Parts: sequence; structure tokens; C-alpha cells
Amino acid sequence: MAMAEHQTQVKLREACEHLLSTAAHPDEVTVRSITQRAGTNVSAVNYHFGSLQQLVFSTAERVYLRLNAERLRLLQSAVQRTHPAPASVEDLIAALVGPSIRWSLDPTSSYNVMRHMTTLAQASDHPEIFRPMIEDIEHHLQFIPHFRKIAPWLSEVDIGFRISCLLGVRTQMTRNRQRTLELTQHAIDLENADSVIAQIVAATAPMFVAPISNSVPIPSRH
Repeated sequence: MAMAEHQTQVKLREACEHLLSTAAHPDEVTVRSITQRAGTNVSAVNYHFGSLQQLVFSTAERVYLRLNAERLRLLQSAVQRTHPAPASVEDLIAALVGPSIRWSLDPTSSYNVMRHMTTLAQASDHPEIFRPMIEDIEHHLQFIPHFRKIAPWLSEVDIGFRISCLLGVRTQMTRNRQRTLELTQHAIDLENADSVIAQIVAATAPMFVAPISNSVPIPSRH
């Protein structure tokens, strides 16, 4: 019985993920459409997850874990590539923001699930359902010691603020590219993930460069 219930849960999550990935708006994804695709009855969603929102959260969480696994894999690769020297700032930035940008531009990915989850969370009467994922920073924290090795003059607070800025740039690229297109006079190919990541790296890497002292040395007197 436990195995059958587990299989039903998997089918419901897979159906929900597929429908959210291909939907233009999250309202298109209903209990009926999910259960029809999963081959279960309409009561299965409430029985196994408690509500449609809980199912969406569970589905998005699964996608989120895959996305973060890719991010941390790139982080580990960046660290190993230059060990024992610190990882390059360019590789760290690309590892942090690259997966989201690549997924958002890949029509075969499940990034739409994350977009729709955010929309549903903002409109939900129970936003606490989605808060654990939206407010999660555990995987971001793993980047801090590596950025500090590159920029030891920055505190953890300074690094954390810069990571927040990087995530803001990432979100602009994944959620509101039209604004960037207008600001850049359509001169940058924002449909090319490599190009977008390279532009972000070039624009943000200076945040981790040591400041140049403006003080003028006083000549010694003999």
C-alpha cells in the first residue's frame, strides 16, 4: 500500500510539473487537469498533498533541488579547477547565476514551474506554504567562504550583500528581459545564455576587486 501511495504521489508531481512547465499562466493548471494526466481521481490531490497549493509547492521544491544541485556542482567544479588557489571570481559568479539563466532560456527545462510558483505565492491566501523555498538561502551561503578567499577585505556581510545584488541581476534576466532589451538598445542577444552570463560576469566581477586607495603618499624628507 505504501508503495502504491508513493507511486501516486510521484505521478501527481510529474503531471503537475509537466503542466506548469507548458502553461502560459498557472491558473491553467487545475486539480482536474493534473489528475487526468496522472491517471488518478480528483480526490487524490487532497488525499496525498492536502491541497493544490501544497502539490505545487512539492513539485516546485523538486525542481528547485535539481536547480540547486546544478549550481553547487558548478561551484565545486570552480573550486577544484584552481585548488589550492581560490576559485576565480568569474567562475563563482557563473556558478551562482548561470543555472537559472540557462534554465530560463531552455524551453525543455522546468524553469516555468519556478516562475508560476512565485506568481501563485504572491496571490495565495496562504503564502506561508511557499515561504520555506522562497526564503531559502542555504545554498547561497555556501558561496560566501569562496568569495571571501578572493576578496578577504570584505566581511561576510559585504559578501552577502553582493550575492543579493547578483541574485537581483539574475532575476532581472530571468523575469524581465524586455526592460534590459530596451535599456541596451537591443544590442545584446538576451536569448543566448552564454552571452547573458558573460555580460553579468563582466558587470559584477568588479564588486569583488580591492578598492584603490585615494591617499597620496607623502614624500620622505632627508
